Formats: sequence, C-alpha cells, structure tokens
Amino acid sequence: MNSKDMLHSQKVYFCDDENLVIEQTQCLEVLYDFNHTRPSEQKKRQEIMSKLFAEVGHDCYIEPPLHANWGIHTHLGNNVYVNFNLTLVDDTHIYIGDNVMIAPNVTISTAGHPIEPELRRKVAQFNIPVTIGNNVWIGAHSVVLPGVTIGENSVIGAGSIVTKDIPANVVAVGNPCRVVREIGEHDKEFYFKNHRLEVPEV
Repeated sequence: MNSKDMLHSQKVYFCDDENLVIEQTQCLEVLYDFNHTRPSEQKKRQEIMSKLFAEVGHDCYIEPPLHANWGIHTHLGNNVYVNFNLTLVDDTHIYIGDNVMIAPNVTISTAGHPIEPELRRKVAQFNIPVTIGNNVWIGAHSVVLPGVTIGENSVIGAGSIVTKDIPANVVAVGNPCRVVREIGEHDKEFYFKNHRLEVPEV
C-alpha cells in the first residue's frame, strides 16, 4: 500500500512521507489563491474551487478565509453555502450534500491520532471519512469529528461537538452533540422560539 492509499485506509500511519508533503503543498498553493481573491472576483473563485476540491456542484458559495489540509479530498454537492473560517481537516474524504449551510468557524475533521503516547510522539495518524447529508445546517463554532455521518435535513446547534452519528430530520446540540427533538409540524408554524412564520408574498 503506497503512502497516498494509507491516507484513505482508516489505518494508523506515520506522517513522514516527503511525497505527501509535496503534494499537499501544491494543494495549499491553490487554497492560497482562493483566499486572496477579491470580493468582486466571484468567477475566479469558482474556477479555483473546481481545482481545489474533488467535486463541486453548481451554485456553491464559500466565503474566505477557508482552511483545508488538502481540499482535493472534499466533495461538495449543489447549492452549498459556507460562511467564513471553515476548517476542513480532509486527510481523507469529506462528503457534503446538496443545499447544506455551514455557519462561521466550523471545523470538519477526518483526522485523529492514537491515544497511546509513544505512537503520538512518532506523529501517528488515522483518517476516517465524514458524511453530511442533504439540506443540513451546521451552526457556528461547531466541530464534526472523524467518522461522523449527519442525516439529511438535520440541524446542528451552534457550539456543538459532534462525536457520533446524527440521524435525519432532527435538531441536535451540545458537547457531546445529542438529539434534542425531531423536526416536525411546529417548525412549519414557528421559525424561532415564539416567532410565528409568515411567509412573504413573492
């Protein structure tokens, strides 16, 4: 198994391969170009995103600055909106579905390190994919940890630390993140606490 395959194997490996460093640096050069675009250069941003990521759907918007370990291991669906300071620790694959909203200062991490001290001293690492379903909203300052899947339509409350899978169609919040309720009829009538929803006429 070569060093690049080890990234995606979910096995422990050591971060000492010079070829990986060279390839990762090339990705970070593309990321640098993205983060130094001007607000008026939306077309240029889209062009850079197509080079930076494994996949980019249509109508995706990412507000710089964006931080990523690689970029090329992240897959974006259609109509993804990302506010500033997203951190992608994408040493293996991150899958983000359609119509996903990500608030400021969110971290999505596929990488971890063994608890055993001697392995960590040698910079041992493992990577496990993260999957975020369609129409998910992740609140500000949340952290999604390796191996997590978040089901479609679910909402992750601000400041959550998501350590385990979250099912579809729920609101989940906290550290560790836990389901607090299902999304249902109440949410069709109230959009925030006791604020009743009145859909404006178009």
